[in-house]
Amino acid sequence: MNSNNYSEIRQAVLQRKIVIAKYKEHVRHMCPHVLGWKNGKEHGLFYQFAGTSSSKSIVPGSQANWRCLDIEELEEVQILDGEWHTASNHSRTQTCVDEIDVEVVYTTAA
Repeated sequence: MNSNNYSEIRQAVLQRKIVIAKYKEHVRHMCPHVLGWKNGKEHGLFYQFAGTSSSKSIVPGSQANWRCLDIEELEEVQILDGEWHTASNHSRTQTCVDEIDVEVVYTTAA
């Protein structure tokens, strides 16, 4: 059974919505890209485009803004409409999620 946060973020992935949440005392503005499980725990790969982080400063458009987060540790989760954010390295191989449930699909123009 999935947690409430997981169910909400799952819909955000499918609809390309923004997630604003507190994680380890930092408010983060993110776009979820991959959601599933790592070692049996709910995990997600997010692109953080605003807010604060304990690891690095958030630089708009940076390829370093990827965050692998434990869904259980997210607090005050809000799902909002807004501009979708990602980085040019969005299709690189990820190690955040072992068992993928949903992920953003990228299409290329023909």
